[in-house]
Amino acid sequence: MVKFLLWCILLVLCWPLALLALVLYPLLWLILLPFRILGIAVDGVFDLLRGILFLPGRILRGPRSA
Repeated sequence: MVKFLLWCILLVLCWPLALLALVLYPLLWLILLPFRILGIAVDGVFDLLRGILFLPGRILRGPRSA
């Protein structure tokens, strides 16, 4: 909602810049999409490595008591 209000203010102050932002925002989102996917994949790899490294300690600790 805040982004929309800021865009409305920009539209009133400088409408060509607001229209340019309206056109370029989806293009920028598409360009940055692979980097987001890569970040999710790297986070998954780090979670997997953490799970593998902590697995012996979790096995030796045994079942938790309630």
